[in-house]
Amino acid sequence: MPARKPLHIKKGDLVRVIAGRDRGVEGKVIAVDTARRRVFVEGANRVKRHTKVVQAQGRQGKTGGIVTQEASIPVSNVALLVEVDGKKVPTRVGYERREVEKRRADGTTYTGYRSVRIARKTGEEI
Repeated sequence: MPARKPLHIKKGDLVRVIAGRDRGVEGKVIAVDTARRRVFVEGANRVKRHTKVVQAQGRQGKTGGIVTQEASIPVSNVALLVEVDGKKVPTRVGYERREVEKRRADGTTYTGYRSVRIARKTGEEI
Protein backbone atom coordinates (compact mmCIF):
# COMPACT_ATOMS: atom_id res chain seq x y z
CA MET A 1 0.00 0.00 0.00
CA PRO A 2 1.44 3.43 -0.94
CA ALA A 3 2.47 5.86 1.79
CA ARG A 4 -0.11 8.49 2.68
CA LYS A 5 0.56 12.17 2.14
CA PRO A 6 0.54 14.12 5.40
CA LEU A 7 -2.39 16.40 6.20
CA HIS A 8 -1.65 20.13 6.09
CA ILE A 9 -4.38 20.91 8.65
CA LYS A 10 -3.71 20.31 12.35
CA LYS A 11 -5.74 20.37 15.54
CA GLY A 12 -6.27 23.95 16.72
CA ASP A 13 -5.98 25.55 13.24
CA LEU A 14 -8.57 28.14 12.19
CA VAL A 15 -10.25 27.00 8.96
CA ARG A 16 -13.10 27.95 6.63
CA VAL A 17 -15.38 25.33 5.04
CA ILE A 18 -15.17 25.87 1.27
CA ALA A 19 -17.53 23.15 0.02
CA GLY A 20 -20.66 21.37 1.12
CA ARG A 21 -23.74 22.24 3.15
CA ASP A 22 -21.82 24.40 5.64
CA ARG A 23 -19.85 26.42 3.07
CA GLY A 24 -18.51 29.66 4.57
CA VAL A 25 -18.50 28.51 8.20
CA GLU A 26 -15.29 29.38 10.06
CA GLY A 27 -14.15 27.47 13.11
CA LYS A 28 -11.33 25.81 14.98
CA VAL A 29 -10.29 22.24 14.17
CA ILE A 30 -11.35 20.04 17.11
CA ALA A 31 -9.84 16.76 15.92
CA VAL A 32 -8.10 15.25 12.87
CA ASP A 33 -8.63 11.71 11.56
CA THR A 34 -5.49 11.10 9.49
CA ALA A 35 -6.44 7.56 8.44
CA ARG A 36 -9.74 8.69 6.89
CA ARG A 37 -8.36 12.16 5.85
CA ARG A 38 -11.16 13.99 7.67
CA VAL A 39 -11.35 16.86 10.17
CA PHE A 40 -13.86 17.90 12.83
CA VAL A 41 -14.57 21.66 12.73
CA GLU A 42 -16.21 23.52 15.62
CA GLY A 43 -19.71 24.63 14.57
CA ALA A 44 -19.67 22.94 11.14
CA ASN A 45 -21.51 19.79 9.98
CA ARG A 46 -23.52 19.47 13.20
CA VAL A 47 -25.59 16.29 13.45
CA LYS A 48 -28.02 14.92 16.01
CA ARG A 49 -27.24 11.62 17.72
CA HIS A 50 -29.85 9.69 19.65
CA THR A 51 -28.28 8.27 22.80
CA LYS A 52 -29.64 5.44 24.90
CA VAL A 53 -30.04 5.49 28.67
CA VAL A 54 -27.24 3.41 30.16
CA GLN A 55 -27.84 1.86 33.57
CA ALA A 56 -24.60 1.56 35.53
CA GLN A 57 -24.30 -0.72 38.56
CA GLY A 58 -24.42 1.22 41.82
CA ARG A 59 -23.62 4.62 40.31
CA GLN A 60 -25.45 7.10 38.20
CA GLY A 61 -25.85 6.06 34.57
CA LYS A 62 -25.64 8.17 31.43
CA THR A 63 -28.91 9.92 30.59
CA GLY A 64 -30.38 9.35 27.17
CA GLY A 65 -31.70 11.88 24.70
CA ILE A 66 -30.78 13.72 21.55
CA VAL A 67 -27.26 15.15 21.46
CA THR A 68 -26.02 17.60 18.83
CA GLN A 69 -22.34 17.22 17.91
CA GLU A 70 -19.93 17.89 15.07
CA ALA A 71 -19.37 15.24 12.40
CA SER A 72 -16.25 14.97 10.24
CA ILE A 73 -15.62 16.83 6.98
CA PRO A 74 -13.17 15.78 4.23
CA VAL A 75 -9.92 17.72 4.64
CA SER A 76 -10.17 18.86 1.00
CA ASN A 77 -13.32 20.83 1.89
CA VAL A 78 -11.56 23.18 4.31
CA ALA A 79 -9.02 26.00 3.80
CA LEU A 80 -6.58 27.23 6.41
CA LEU A 81 -7.11 30.87 7.45
CA VAL A 82 -4.36 33.38 8.24
CA GLU A 83 -4.70 37.00 9.28
CA VAL A 84 -3.58 39.64 6.76
CA ASP A 85 -4.19 43.33 7.56
CA GLY A 86 -6.82 42.40 10.17
CA LYS A 87 -8.75 40.14 7.75
CA LYS A 88 -8.87 36.35 7.76
CA VAL A 89 -7.91 35.06 4.32
CA PRO A 90 -7.60 31.46 3.09
CA THR A 91 -4.13 30.23 2.20
CA ARG A 92 -2.32 27.12 1.07
CA VAL A 93 0.32 25.52 3.24
CA GLY A 94 3.98 25.14 2.33
CA TYR A 95 6.93 23.75 4.25
CA GLU A 96 10.41 25.13 4.87
CA ARG A 97 13.49 23.69 6.57
CA ARG A 98 14.82 26.13 9.14
CA GLU A 99 18.14 25.98 10.97
CA VAL A 100 17.77 25.74 14.76
CA GLU A 101 20.09 25.20 17.68
CA LYS A 102 19.50 21.90 19.46
CA ARG A 103 20.78 20.65 22.82
CA ARG A 104 22.04 17.17 23.62
CA ALA A 105 21.42 15.40 26.95
CA ASP A 106 24.97 16.16 28.10
CA GLY A 107 24.39 19.93 27.62
CA THR A 108 26.34 20.48 24.39
CA THR A 109 24.59 22.25 21.53
CA TYR A 110 24.62 21.66 17.80
CA THR A 111 22.95 23.07 14.70
CA GLY A 112 20.07 21.07 13.26
CA TYR A 113 17.12 21.56 10.96
CA ARG A 114 13.40 21.50 11.61
CA SER A 115 10.50 21.61 9.17
CA VAL A 116 7.96 24.41 9.71
CA ARG A 117 4.61 25.16 8.07
CA ILE A 118 4.52 28.33 5.98
CA ALA A 119 1.45 30.28 4.82
CA ARG A 120 1.86 30.62 1.04
CA LYS A 121 -0.07 33.90 0.99
CA THR A 122 2.18 35.71 3.50
CA GLY A 123 5.33 33.59 3.69
CA GLU A 124 5.12 33.60 7.50
CA GLU A 125 5.36 30.61 9.83
CA ILE A 126 2.01 29.20 10.95
